[in-house]
Amino acid sequence: MTDFAPSTLDALRVARTVEIETSDGSGGRVHRAVIWIVVDDEDRVLVRSVRGTRGRWYRELLTNPTGAVHLAGIRIGVVAEPAADPARVASCSAALTAKYRTSRGSLASMVRDEILETTLELRRPEAVASASVLRYP
Repeated sequence: MTDFAPSTLDALRVARTVEIETSDGSGGRVHRAVIWIVVDDEDRVLVRSVRGTRGRWYRELLTNPTGAVHLAGIRIGVVAEPAADPARVASCSAALTAKYRTSRGSLASMVRDEILETTLELRRPEAVASASVLRYP
């Protein structure tokens, strides 16, 4: 079962780029960055920082996992969780390779061993909240 509506997943599958909205959680400025985004075979929404751990948006989502994806003028609230386990890392790499195969130079940057650990799964806040309720009655 996926966190996102089928129409949202379809839009994310075809979008070449999206804007990710982040903040450090201190009530300060909100930042946006243009990133690649993929939906894997299990309908998980995955992103990875091309700058590795130096990427501002990545660091901010680790500090404050609440953010948003901006797609075609629509703001979609998300919660990020590290996805450094081998299955999601491999799935993200496969989805990136399939979606961005014509962007060879840039694609090579996104599948470098040294940045694989920056893979994140984006989930809908309400799905995360309901999962927490189920885990902690």
